[in-house]
Amino acid sequence: MSAPLMIVALVVGLIIALFQALTSIQEMTLTFVPKILLVFIAMIMVMPWMGDVLNTFSIEIFTMIATGGRTG
Repeated sequence: MSAPLMIVALVVGLIIALFQALTSIQEMTLTFVPKILLVFIAMIMVMPWMGDVLNTFSIEIFTMIATGGRTG
């Protein structure tokens, strides 16, 4: 469930690190602000999918609890 957000953070971090290495800018806030904003935007975009995955998982777990571990 967290893979899309981690991938966005990884890609943004790599792009910013490459930009900093090429321009010799070592500002710490340059890495955090864009990464936080883009991860937040990605979270809003994948929230329906994450909710669906969590809902399906919860239903499967509660069904297994109710049936004593038998899945079907």
